[in-house]
Amino acid sequence: MWIRSTMAYRASFAMTTFANFAVTALDFVGILLMFSRVKVLGGWPLPEVAFLYGLSSVAFGFADLAIGSMERLGRRVRDGTLDTLLVRPAPVLAQVAADRFALRRLGRIMQGALVLGYALTAVDIDWTPLKVVLMPVMMLSGAGIFCAVFVAGAAFQFVAQDASEVQNAFTYGGATLLQYPPTVFGRELVRGVTFLLPLAFVTWLPAAYVLGRPIPLGLPQWVAFAPPLVAAACLALSGLAWRAGLRSYRSTGS
Repeated sequence: MWIRSTMAYRASFAMTTFANFAVTALDFVGILLMFSRVKVLGGWPLPEVAFLYGLSSVAFGFADLAIGSMERLGRRVRDGTLDTLLVRPAPVLAQVAADRFALRRLGRIMQGALVLGYALTAVDIDWTPLKVVLMPVMMLSGAGIFCAVFVAGAAFQFVAQDASEVQNAFTYGGATLLQYPPTVFGRELVRGVTFLLPLAFVTWLPAAYVLGRPIPLGLPQWVAFAPPLVAAACLALSGLAWRAGLRSYRSTGS
């Protein structure tokens, strides 16, 4: 329904999609400005940083397109409009994800894909069959990990009721974090996003293998192929959190 509503005004859709493209492109412009003053960032040249940026943007873009509306759940919990979703013969999670589905978010995906295309032409990668297969796998797995973070953040809003900015710190903030090399961050932060909130499996670990760089934290090379398993585990845990949060919902009545 939301797609049909959006496409009824094609000029508006084109302008909002381009605006989304342009706004997200400012992140990469910031990186370009940094590289106008330095040749490497944390030991990583511009094409390799662009590789991280493109992977992170595409993976997050797919998750944001599919389930980004979850950030509105806190508002529904506060005003009680979540009740209308509970009486419909459809999963509540699917309804919340589809609420005000924004097709304009394709702009982020296109912008990230363009940067990734530039990086693939500029970086000298020793391609092997494993690396070729790993490219789409890590993007899809990364999207799954970000989806899990969106769902877990929404589940937390059942308790906090007004925690959209906390959720954004881990979704949008996590996507921005992964656009930069792990070498510019403290070791404890890298450990945190590897073992606690496994965002490192979106880009840092598999990208290091593709680029022929040492795996962060001295981990073995096989962790570069773990993103699908990590994504599955994250989705399972976020699903449990969602069910627990939904069971705790008591509407706005006394």
